[in-house]
Amino acid sequence: MSIVRQSIPVARPVLDRREADAAARAVLSGWVTQGPEVQAFERSFAALVGAPHACAVSNCTTALHLALRTAGVRPGDEVITVSHSFIASANAIRYCGAIPVFVDIDEATFNIDASRVEGAIGPRTRAILAVHQLGMPCDLVNLVAIAKRHYLPLIEDAACAAGSEVMWQGSWEAIGRPHGDVACFSFHPRKVITTGDGGMITTRHEEWDRQFRLWRQHGMSIPDTVRHHSTAVTFEEYPTLGYNYRMTDIQAAVGREQLERLPEIIERRRALADRYRERLAVRVPQVTAPAEPAWARSNWQSFCVRLPRNVDQRAVMQSMLDRGVSTRRGVMCAHQESAYATEPWHCEKRGPVPCVCGPGRCRALANSERATREGLILPLFPQMTDVDQDEVIDALSAAISLCAM
Repeated sequence: MSIVRQSIPVARPVLDRREADAAARAVLSGWVTQGPEVQAFERSFAALVGAPHACAVSNCTTALHLALRTAGVRPGDEVITVSHSFIASANAIRYCGAIPVFVDIDEATFNIDASRVEGAIGPRTRAILAVHQLGMPCDLVNLVAIAKRHYLPLIEDAACAAGSEVMWQGSWEAIGRPHGDVACFSFHPRKVITTGDGGMITTRHEEWDRQFRLWRQHGMSIPDTVRHHSTAVTFEEYPTLGYNYRMTDIQAAVGREQLERLPEIIERRRALADRYRERLAVRVPQVTAPAEPAWARSNWQSFCVRLPRNVDQRAVMQSMLDRGVSTRRGVMCAHQESAYATEPWHCEKRGPVPCVCGPGRCRALANSERATREGLILPLFPQMTDVDQDEVIDALSAAISLCAM
């Protein structure tokens, strides 16, 4: 039986006394639910990405749900997206009663293949949900053009993309500006900055922002911050069905400190990604490093390599774990999960569900399935040393030699 020496994790959040003091500040203020810290966090985030509006919520899944609902997605509608993403992307569509239409990915970037999107649009299509997978910006220039041409809202699942940039009309701009209609972020501990959990929605539409704020707090007509500071007795009303999707002031206080760190975090992650590419090309040429298009600057939330086809992914992961190096498999495909054996979905070819290709298999999503099967996420976090990174590369090299079929 193998003894696991857990020494190098896949990810590690950057947290210290500053975040602890910020959380204490909120706790000692006496106001710990959604309040002034949330408002300050929203203003700082909007300024950082250049968005007219930013609304903090409980996590990115709730952000996606609110974005889809506000975009007008209703039961029976279809939303074009990718299966190759964390299952929340597809689930948020189902929360609206809509049906995800899965488009295959570009093999080099792991992102939605923009050239396939137009062919997937049908009479029931209500929106496009594009994912900036693992922090790598997707092809926004072409996606925005397609969305405009077909009068469809474009929602960016930017869960992993805080700090990433895209070339837009000759200038580098932050993901979250947004370039579509709305962008949704996650602050889960696996992301580049964290609030423990939490999310943010940015939009260029003032009316959408008002709707997010209404729905995130049970549809309450008057925020409790306004009511508590009023000198007159004020009764709130609930004109619409809403949700409890709020962020707390404790989380937001931590988030404000994390935003201060973001530039140095991104700089370090990009340096580590460059070093991975250089060392892997020499030491483990059998693997394929992720590609960064000339028009994209990733925050390298995750560094996912492709294994050669003659090795078993699970065996490689176990071999590396035995040496104290944690990894994660390539990004999942929602259509291969048991939930979507019963939940409705279509592929871009609009075949019947379950797919005629077999359980959990779809010829139209071959690139997505191969990326899940061959992908391997290596450890990458700002505190990582050159020695740590060399240990990862050594473990990967040894595992591939050991696990070749």
